[in-house]
Formats: sequence, C-alpha cells, structure tokens
Amino acid sequence: MVLLREEQIKHSVEETSKLVAKDLEEHKGSYAAGNNKHSLLSENFTLDLFKPPTIGQRFGVDEIKDKFKKAFFQNNLKDIQFEFAIASFDKNNNNVYEKMTPNFIAAQEDTTNNFLPKGVGLEEFSGTAYENLAAQEVLFVVIPNIKSYVFKSLKWRIMTSVFFTLIILAAFYLTVRTMLRQKKLGEIKNDFINNMTHEFKTPIATISLAVDAMRNEKVIHDRDKLGYFSTIIKEENQRMNRQVETILKASQLEKNEVDLNMKPVHVHEVIKEVVDNFTLQLEDKKGKVELSLEATNDLIKADEVHFSNLVNNLVDNAVKYAKDNIAPLIKLSTHSNGKNFVLRIEDNGIGMNRETVKRIFERFYRAHTGNVHNVKGFGLGLSYVKTVVEAHDGDIKAESTLGKGSVFTIDLPLKRS
Repeated sequence: MVLLREEQIKHSVEETSKLVAKDLEEHKGSYAAGNNKHSLLSENFTLDLFKPPTIGQRFGVDEIKDKFKKAFFQNNLKDIQFEFAIASFDKNNNNVYEKMTPNFIAAQEDTTNNFLPKGVGLEEFSGTAYENLAAQEVLFVVIPNIKSYVFKSLKWRIMTSVFFTLIILAAFYLTVRTMLRQKKLGEIKNDFINNMTHEFKTPIATISLAVDAMRNEKVIHDRDKLGYFSTIIKEENQRMNRQVETILKASQLEKNEVDLNMKPVHVHEVIKEVVDNFTLQLEDKKGKVELSLEATNDLIKADEVHFSNLVNNLVDNAVKYAKDNIAPLIKLSTHSNGKNFVLRIEDNGIGMNRETVKRIFERFYRAHTGNVHNVKGFGLGLSYVKTVVEAHDGDIKAESTLGKGSVFTIDLPLKRS
C-alpha cells in the first residue's frame, strides 16, 4: 500500500509540474503579461530589443509558488512541501537559476530522501512574434522527505489496517482459546461422568445384593438379618442422596442461588469440632492433628454450616491423600491481624505438581494420584471450598510440592464491631 501510494504521489507531482509549466508557457514569447516591461527597457535596450523576457523575469517566487499550491490542490496533494526553481540555458548549454526557493539547492542534492522528477521545459507557443527568440527555460521541482508525506497521507489507512489486523488476531486468539477450552471441558465432562458412574455404581450394587439376599427363604424368616440388610439399603440410599446433594449444592453455589445464613462464628470452635470428627480415621491410620490456634481474634461473619463444610473438606483431603505406610500429620494454625483472620492447613501427604496446583480449584478437576486408587469423589470439594471462601469475601491460596505435602492458606475478614 505504501509503495503504491508513493508511486501515485510521484505521478501526481509530475502531472502538477506539467500543469504549472503549461500555465507559465502561456506568458512566454510576448510582453503582454509581463510586469517587468519598464525595467527591461531601462537596460541595454539595443541588445535586448528583440529578445522577450523570460518566465523568471516575468514572475516572482511567491507568484510561482501560488501556482504550484493551486495545482497540487487540484491533484489531491494538499499541504505537500515542495521546492522549485526555474533555470535558463545559454548557447553553451550552461544553466542559470533565475528563480528558486531558498532550500532548493540543498533539497536537490539529497536524492536519497527527496523526490526530484525530470525537469519540464517551458516552450513558447508556436506562431508568436518572438518564436525561437525566447531563452530556453526548464522548471524543476523537488519534494522533500517524500516517504514522510506518503506515511502521513496513509495515516488513517494504516491505523485502520492495524485496527482490523488486531481484531483478526484477537478473533483468532479467542477462537483457539475457545477450542482449547471446549476440549478441556470435554475432558472434564468425561472424567466427571466416569467418577459419577463409579460413585453410584457401588451403592447400587450393594443395594441390589441386599435386595437379592432379602428374597432368600432363610433371610425372610430371620428378623435380625432383614433388619441388617434393610439398614444397609438405607445407608447406601443415604450415601447416594448425599452425593446428589453435593452435586446440586455445587451447581447452586456456582449460580449464586444459595442464601448464606451469615452470623458471628468463632472459627476456633468450628476447627475443634471438625478435628474431633476425624479422630477415628486418624487413629486408624495412626495419624494426628497438631493445633496451633494463636489468633487473638477468631470472630468472623460466616455461614456456620458452609464454613464447617469448608474446613471439613480440607482436612478430609489431607487424610485421603496421605502417603502409604506413613502416618498422616496435619497441622492447623491460625493468626490474626487488625482486619483479617488467617487459617493455615498443612499436611505431609503426596503433594501436587505445579500444573495440578494451578487447576486444583476447577470444578470436576481431579488430580492424578498415581498408584493411589482408593480416593473417590467428583472433583467438587476444592471448587466448593473456593466458592465458599469467595462468598465470605475471603481468599484461598494453595502451595504444594510433589511428594512432600500441601499447604492451604485461607484469609477471611474479621467481623467488624
């Protein structure tokens, strides 16, 4: 586009030079239009009696400059900078500049940055009284810094081109990003379906076996066995119901459809209650919990049920993702400053790599646990945790080293008095 515009400008400059030259030629070969007639007669009249005045003698620099400006305007070259000169040639073909702008010589010498078209001869019209008597003259014009003028004239086109190029690049980026996101969502959906299938398959199979057992003739007449199998069916049914509730709650939280019952809550009391619930599991794995509740102020405004579930999920993950044959050690510590309450939960489990840490709070995402196959779930726990923390105007951060354990830090605003 720039090269084409430059060629167009050069062509227009050449046409302008011809247009100005044609205008000047109308005044060559007669005394009719000259304003220097009296000055010419006062010179060597005997030598120049039959020699008509030149264009350089007839017109001043400003007059010729005005003609150029009008011609450039007609050729759509408004505000273009230019230098010009009119040269006459003697019998020995030596040129003398009769009229020229102040910077013409310097502009003419810089052929790298400036455009200097071929000079246009100023010929008198044939049939005039002074034909072949007028001096031979040539009109020269120079366009300084033509590249700058080209870019200036294309400013809006270039800006428009850049703008649409950015739009195309942005559209391409969004398209690729959407494709990758759709692929990622497809993978997450498949993982979720597989996890859900396994989670529901076990209780369904257990209920089916219990129902078949209850049809046995021996069991039908044994009230204790009937009670035992009916209890199994009830427990498995409650288990499936809890799983359904987990999915529904996660969906509701994502859509902000759950009304939180916000009230003053002492976090230390919640932490102690949650830890007590894991006593049997930890004893079974010979693990322990170390509490370091050093916060001077533990009163926050929260929904007690959801906040309790939040702490429960983090402790449950620390227990589930413990190393094989190594007793789990979970450290819960708190501290507070003037505005915020900070809860830190650290474990010595299997840990996570960087990629997992980045995605751990995504819905339905589950970390690959290598040879650990006994960890079940939908991948909603940490997504739920993050949603609850944000609903309480807090912030959660995860840090982990593969093989060494993980640390979750929750920052919540204290209740204002």
